[in-house]
Amino acid sequence: MLFILVGLSLLSYLLGSIPTAIWYGDRYHGMDIRQHGSGNAGATNTFRVLGKKAGCFVLFVDAFKGFAAASLATVLYSFNLVDWQTCVTLKILFGFLAIIGHLLPVFCDFKGGKGVATTLGMVIALHPQAALVSSLVFLLVFAISHYVSLGSMVTSVVFPLLLQFEVFGKELPILIYFGFIISFLVIFTHRKNIGRIISGTENRMYLIPRKGRL
Repeated sequence: MLFILVGLSLLSYLLGSIPTAIWYGDRYHGMDIRQHGSGNAGATNTFRVLGKKAGCFVLFVDAFKGFAAASLATVLYSFNLVDWQTCVTLKILFGFLAIIGHLLPVFCDFKGGKGVATTLGMVIALHPQAALVSSLVFLLVFAISHYVSLGSMVTSVVFPLLLQFEVFGKELPILIYFGFIISFLVIFTHRKNIGRIISGTENRMYLIPRKGRL
């Protein structure tokens, strides 16, 4: 069993390490996305630099990385190799390793993105109802502020708070605690964005493009 857990942990990290934005930019545009826009190898910068089609693709794949990694624990549970509480713990572990892989991808000199999309995928696997409400909060904050970074940070705080409401059922404490750890991680990786938001220099994006705006 230990061998299986080590193998799945490594697989989770490798899944997260798939540098979607970097490979897509190199394959279809002959560029390193990290040398353009904000320099971040993630979905937001891909939307900004390469457009909607590329951004949607990167967003989906990066989110799927987190979802797939966390779901590896469900496979163990379905074969009765672990109980439900252990399954939740392993979902958190595998999902977190995928996020680390996205932040520090072994395939690209350990220089990746900020892990928001991958975190979203893991959250969907952990708690789809709370993930849906959190996504709606993101869209609301983004639509009002036009800051993707602000929407991501607010959403990361909202998710663990939602888990404490009875409407979502009684959740395992480890899931709630990990939710707050994720909040810290998302805010930490956006610390430069916070400074730019305060100074008014943060890049804005628009849910519905304005006339004359691509």
